[in-house]
Amino acid sequence: MFVYTWKFSKKKLTIAILALVVLIAAILLIFSGGGEAKEAISLSGSARTAKDRVSLIKSLGWEIEEEPIETQSVVIPTEFTGVYADYAKLQEEQGFNLSKYAGKEATRYTYRVLNYPGVEDSVVIDIIVYRGKVIAGDVQSVRLDGFMQGLAFPVS
Repeated sequence: MFVYTWKFSKKKLTIAILALVVLIAAILLIFSGGGEAKEAISLSGSARTAKDRVSLIKSLGWEIEEEPIETQSVVIPTEFTGVYADYAKLQEEQGFNLSKYAGKEATRYTYRVLNYPGVEDSVVIDIIVYRGKVIAGDVQSVRLDGFMQGLAFPVS
C-alpha cells in the first residue's frame, strides 16, 4: 500500500483553483455554440472600402456584382417594433447585436447576388456598416413573394 501526502500553501491552492477555473472556462468556450442558436456569421476584417466589403461578402460564398446597386444612410431605431423587431431577431440569430447601435447612423450597401441556388435574378444582399464594421446583413428576394434570410450561403 502506498500513501501520498501533499502539503499545499494557500498561495498554491489559490493558483490551482484559478487554473481549474480557466480550464473549465476554455472548455465551455470551445464547446458552446451547440443548441438551438444558428451559427454566428464571421465577418472579421474591415468593411471600410468597397474592396473590403466585396471580399467579406465573397468570403461567405456569395458571387455578387462588385458595384453596389444602392448605398443608403440608415439610422438604427432606438426601439425595435414590428418588422424591425423581426429584423433585429434575424440579426441576433446571426450573432449581430443591433441594440448596441440604437440611434446610430450607419450605411447600408446593397449588392446584386449572382449565385443564389434556384433563383436566377431578383436576389440582393444587404450589409449594414458602422464605422468600418459590418453590424447587420441579410439576403433577400425583391419579388412580391420573396424571402429574407441571414447572410450564410444556403447549403444545397
